[in-house]
Amino acid sequence: MNPARPAPRARARTGTGTGTGTRSLPKDPSIRRSVALFRAFRHEREDPDACYALLARDAADQLEACAGPLAGLTVVDVGGGSGHFTEEFRGRGADAYLFEPDVRELGAGPPAGTVIADGYLLPLSDAVADVTFSSNVLEHVADPQTFLSELIRVTRPGGLIYVSFTNWLSPWGGHEWAPWHYLGAERARARYERRTGRPAKHTLGENLFAVHVGPTLRRVRARDDVTVVTARSRYWPFLPRAIVHAPGLREFATWNLLLILRRCPP
Repeated sequence: MNPARPAPRARARTGTGTGTGTRSLPKDPSIRRSVALFRAFRHEREDPDACYALLARDAADQLEACAGPLAGLTVVDVGGGSGHFTEEFRGRGADAYLFEPDVRELGAGPPAGTVIADGYLLPLSDAVADVTFSSNVLEHVADPQTFLSELIRVTRPGGLIYVSFTNWLSPWGGHEWAPWHYLGAERARARYERRTGRPAKHTLGENLFAVHVGPTLRRVRARDDVTVVTARSRYWPFLPRAIVHAPGLREFATWNLLLILRRCPP
């Protein structure tokens, strides 16, 4: 894969809010892990480095539970923002590359070798990645099916596709203006702006879309180029995996759906 892998860039592990960036994360699944992640999310705005460093370590642990050690694997991080996930993968020895469409999301110091690219049309050949990774991106794309197809295309047969997303009917579906999105997106957005005195980051139909668990699972299971390794709640291990088979309830209780897919041989 080109360009050649750059040396990992050191990122500070300290935080100014919760201090979660310096804590070890309990093993998934555990209630302590869920509590640690929830506390980090509550302080995401004032301490994003601590929040996303913790989330990156958690995601890397989940991947290694399915794929084994990431050392030596080629990992494509699509929509990884400022690069916390990419750098965590590199820190574990992976050849990791960040592809991010929005320059504003990169911050002041993105990982070396970052590529500005649309997730609908990645500048990569077929089957070049051992792992294709997408964390909390699917709800921000207007055409999730095309986005998923592109992730699958660049993954080698036998490789893994990690996708998680916040489903619209979950308590966090409205993102910064949740849970008031249950009363309508426009009302929730206007309330957020009145309460905080600043514009909301997300607008439904522009950079946030109503993605649901049921239709996503049906589309994935109907494909003949992937098999489902796991489909479960990403953050709540106390929920039985059967919850994703319960129509209606899964849309609320899952909060964030984790899909790990395996690319089938041609």
